[in-house]
Amino acid sequence: MKNIISIFSIALLSSFILTAQSNETKRADKHFNKFEFIDAAADYEKLVEDGKGDVYVYSQLAESYYNIYEFSKAEKWYAKVLETSADPEMIFKYSLMLKAGGKYDEANKQLAKFASMRPADQRSITYKSNPDYLERILGKEKKFNVQRLKDPINSKTSDFGGTLKNGKLYITSARNDRNSRKTYGWTTEAFLDIYTADLNDKGEFSEPSVIEENINTKYHEGTVSFSPDGNTMYFSRESFYDKIYEKDPSTKYKISVLHLFKSIFQEGQWSEAEALSLNGVNYSVKNPSVSPDGTTLYFASDKSGGYGNFDIYSAPIDGNGSVGEATNMGQKLNTEAQEMFPFISSNNTLYFSSNGHLGLGGLDVFFTKIVDGKVGPVRNIGAGVNDYADDFAFSINEQTQEGFVSSNRLANGEDMSDDIYSIKKLEPICDVLMTVTVRDSKTGLILEGAAVSIQDAEGNIFGNKISNGDGVIEYIIECDIDNKLVGSKINYESGSTLVAGTSEEEVFTELLLTPIEEIILANKVILNPIYFDFDKSNITAKAAFELDNLIQLMNKYKSIVISVESHTDSRGSSSYNLSLSERRAKSTAQYVISKGIDAYRIKGVGKGETTPNADCKGRCNEEEHQLNRRSEFIILSGNPNDNW
Repeated sequence: MKNIISIFSIALLSSFILTAQSNETKRADKHFNKFEFIDAAADYEKLVEDGKGDVYVYSQLAESYYNIYEFSKAEKWYAKVLETSADPEMIFKYSLMLKAGGKYDEANKQLAKFASMRPADQRSITYKSNPDYLERILGKEKKFNVQRLKDPINSKTSDFGGTLKNGKLYITSARNDRNSRKTYGWTTEAFLDIYTADLNDKGEFSEPSVIEENINTKYHEGTVSFSPDGNTMYFSRESFYDKIYEKDPSTKYKISVLHLFKSIFQEGQWSEAEALSLNGVNYSVKNPSVSPDGTTLYFASDKSGGYGNFDIYSAPIDGNGSVGEATNMGQKLNTEAQEMFPFISSNNTLYFSSNGHLGLGGLDVFFTKIVDGKVGPVRNIGAGVNDYADDFAFSINEQTQEGFVSSNRLANGEDMSDDIYSIKKLEPICDVLMTVTVRDSKTGLILEGAAVSIQDAEGNIFGNKISNGDGVIEYIIECDIDNKLVGSKINYESGSTLVAGTSEEEVFTELLLTPIEEIILANKVILNPIYFDFDKSNITAKAAFELDNLIQLMNKYKSIVISVESHTDSRGSSSYNLSLSERRAKSTAQYVISKGIDAYRIKGVGKGETTPNADCKGRCNEEEHQLNRRSEFIILSGNPNDNW
């Protein structure tokens, strides 16, 4: 399979590879050291068939298949090696291959073993803090609609990295339309070039065509990003073009790296590419992404001083287009494995691919918020975008909610090379697990069977749940959005609490409910004020919330009979206010009756402006008027407190 590990990932191979090479393995080793993994695997397999297999051959086979993402074959040979070896990195890769095959339970066992051997490894720390990560990822609703782009955008060779700019789709492809490009040994495909396709009014793409002028060479080019005006293009290019490479001291083979270049669109064509100052002789710099304001360049690099194989960095871009010194994005984002393909969106969300954070298979797409240059919590973007395979080169227009992702997953039941998929956001992708514990406000005891709803700032209810035996309810809510919890339970007054928006992955809160007897004082039922809008008699949502407490009380004490006394402010004539108060009292009583309370147990009485709470002699301010617009609940009979 032509996979992303083979694409612009010219890096050191795993440190655990054994050195027991011999004349028997010389031919296979030569292919392996030249990154010709398909040929290498065939030669190592022949050695096994001839009875010459050993732990060295098995490890080379495992690595060969890992690097071309033949996960079932890689899994087989990792398992064979691990019969006599216990290298942590091999165990980690083995867990990835198991996940790729859908063997999640076994994959987690291997990851747990890895974590016990490397407790200080960031991958281990993350796993130990979230051992149920697979259930959480797979249990969430899919946030995106994902569709493979139709031919001719995708071909039988590797196609990836869709970037839409000024009506053109830029992709990286190994298609060799004119059979004029050399074959790359790792994948047996042609070296990669940058192609463009036009987007018409029907949303259809034209046949991709290679960029001719000053961009593509006989070596690899790929993954582009643009300045906000679209006139500066950043892209990767293999360093062989500039005769920059290192020789492996043991094999004498030339090993190139990747460099970043920029080109300016002027006079109808792209200028000769200019190498960025970020480049180095012995490390790669790749996968550029320019911030929407054009001031920051994000990229991946395996330069020394990082945390893993490839890390994500940022560098400033000044007003003249010069790129400044690179800064590692830190260990919260980067792991001991690979972080690649950053994409920064218009709302400062940084998307990237990683096989070091907890995911579903090989490379998964993750995201985090960048606030004041600081990295927020890192989250898996979820199933749909992510699959068992490598998922990478994610990009999205936050306004249209559309974008692209690349993957080497199975498509139409066929083993596919890297392909480009369109994405459409269906739901917010940043969510928070809110755990609510419902308790008695007086005793602190947990309350089972409490009904709790979650509301937005406008009072819209978007979730209703019942607390379990531990008094707990869980909600999945959107990041950074304030929410209100409203709870009720028989024999308890309805209660509410506000939960401030957060971007943390989990938030814990309590909802306290007060025993309903406490709302009876002397001959009155004490509710929070039932206020009405000026000149209105309809029951508001806030009023209904309080009246539900009265209904619960009347359901508990079947003999209680209530008189609702409604009062108005002093604006308007006395006769009009008396009529208005009567309407308010009756609407209040009708609401209670509509909830199942017998009509004989509640009546409404209008008092008009005769008994104000705030006696301001006709010169009331708005707050005083509000105090006078109220309802009171008088117990006529059946009071459970016999001594009032």
